[in-house]
Amino acid sequence: MKQRFITLFLAAAALAATAGCATYGPENYTEREARSTESVSYGTVESVRPVKLDEQRAPVGTIAGGAVGGLLGNQIGHGGGRAAATILGAVGGGLVGNSIERNATEHNGVEIVVRLDNGQAIAVVQGGSERFEQGQRVRVLQGQGGSRVEHA
Repeated sequence: MKQRFITLFLAAAALAATAGCATYGPENYTEREARSTESVSYGTVESVRPVKLDEQRAPVGTIAGGAVGGLLGNQIGHGGGRAAATILGAVGGGLVGNSIERNATEHNGVEIVVRLDNGQAIAVVQGGSERFEQGQRVRVLQGQGGSRVEHA
């Protein structure tokens, strides 16, 4: 019974940790952005630098890893040794679960600084696989969902 619980728990934790792996680029819109108005500006790319995008997430990996580690640690020893193994297993499992979740949800993005035709400079951070280069003409869309840069 315990073995089946641990297996199901690990499967659920793995599914939850990978649920945030989707990467949204400039070609992706949310349902909320459909049928909304966005202003369009044009400009020239001044600089581009790579950044890491980290999903804002609940501590699912830490909690799941801690629970699994605690359950596994509880299988070791007797009395005070079992309690110590449970605590160490929970702490270690939490650290491992957090690391797995962070690696699963972190992805590459870019910070694009654009000099708009009106003279204003803006910076937009976004994911996606489109490549931008200094001096390139771009279109900037600004609306409810934030801003995005696209090739002009």
